[in-house]
Amino acid sequence: METKTRPYDELLTLLREASLLGGTASILSWDQETMMPSAAVGYRAQQMAQLSGLIHRMATDPRIGELLDRCEADDDMTSDPDAAAILRETRHHYERATKLPAELVTERAEVRARAQHEWQEARQDDDFERFRPWLERNLELARRVADHYGWEAEPWDALADGYERGMTAASVEAVFTPLRDRLRELLATLMDGPRRPDERFAAHELPVDAQRAFVRRVAERIGFDFSRGRLDESTHPFCGGSHRDDVRMTTRFRPDGFLDSLAATMHEAGHGIYEQGIPSELMLTPIGGAASLGIHESQSRMWENQVGRSEGFWRWCWPLVEEHFGSAVDGFTWEAAHHAANVVRPSLIRVEADEATYNMHIMIRFELERALMNGSLAAADVPDAWNERYREYLDVEVPDDTRGCLQDIHWAFGGFGYFPTYTLGNLYCAQLFEAACEQVPGLVEGFARGEFGPLKQWLNDNVHAHGGRHEPKDLCERVTGKPLSADPLLRHLEGKLRPLYGV
Repeated sequence: METKTRPYDELLTLLREASLLGGTASILSWDQETMMPSAAVGYRAQQMAQLSGLIHRMATDPRIGELLDRCEADDDMTSDPDAAAILRETRHHYERATKLPAELVTERAEVRARAQHEWQEARQDDDFERFRPWLERNLELARRVADHYGWEAEPWDALADGYERGMTAASVEAVFTPLRDRLRELLATLMDGPRRPDERFAAHELPVDAQRAFVRRVAERIGFDFSRGRLDESTHPFCGGSHRDDVRMTTRFRPDGFLDSLAATMHEAGHGIYEQGIPSELMLTPIGGAASLGIHESQSRMWENQVGRSEGFWRWCWPLVEEHFGSAVDGFTWEAAHHAANVVRPSLIRVEADEATYNMHIMIRFELERALMNGSLAAADVPDAWNERYREYLDVEVPDDTRGCLQDIHWAFGGFGYFPTYTLGNLYCAQLFEAACEQVPGLVEGFARGEFGPLKQWLNDNVHAHGGRHEPKDLCERVTGKPLSADPLLRHLEGKLRPLYGV
């Protein structure tokens, strides 16, 4: 028996060493977005390139392939659920990694680090031309990566598979087209409604220092463990870190954007709660993370929307609002805050979009990056193409590139294929939340009493505890008993928004 398990143990050791170094790279990436002096970008780019090369070398060690072959031929290994899942994920990642030349991996890492810095500066100065050469370099590198991976229909598919297993442009289009039609119909119905929610609180100015203290308190109350994580500020909110006990999340603030800061913090805390909920025994293994980015996004969107925009949440947290902001919120009530958090209005900024229009932002980005990848759209034409789609899909005029095509960091770090996972996350989120409500009596009613533990525990038990053992669609069906559907999301939106708009 000892002889049979020895190759598996050796394989796990090699995988853990690569994972440890990957965690180090993640902390350097977090530091670049939060604390690194701007003058350090050149050296940091070299550091990231070197680390990426070392990680790639470790991940493509021929010894891993040899051990995989031996383990996959061992019935004791393949009959053990965790071992089988680890072997499945290792095989998938090993075969993808070995298709990429080491020099391409290091070049891509260095360009990404520089491109992110240039994006920050370009966004701040509303200067797309400053970022355009870096977008072109990232595109060229992305196409080379796709060619090495191999693709059948279009190069975008090869990159998307790295974010959501099996996702293709055709499969995304098949989901997005009917969803877009249903969302447009809902949006038209709401805009024609006889009533409008009170939205005054959305633009009400509140002290940023008090906002910082408040959102941290909310994040802690819904279940984020600050002894195993931290909250900082960055240009674009995100959640990173190196493992379940070192979760780094960020948010951003502005005086007239309290609701946006709260939503961003609850969103990232949802990601963080997922990471902290991964079982410790899975750490440093290929199944020691989320099932997919879509499932990851389902967790963040649930805390942001199903919880943070709910009536119960605002009933509970209004006394805390009054405690933190005092006379600055005189004249407002929890009802005003709840209404403002649920106003539906086509807008410019994705991360600040309401639930009914959010997915339209994702669809625009998907269509543009698909065209960029297949060469039918040039990087120089992105601003015009972006602005045109915002007029067509959301009937809004984009006043500048900062609030247009420069608002997201994803193309700066070469994340082509990433965006559709946000909409998939919304679909998974609604379906999982329906299941939680069915299985936990009084779940939603408890929010008004500040009882968020039952939802967190349900997610810990039904989603987080599985780590990456299951494919995302399999996990969804395992937890909810049904294949993924858009119906729960539409039920959620219509059930909440129609009464607010009197339709």
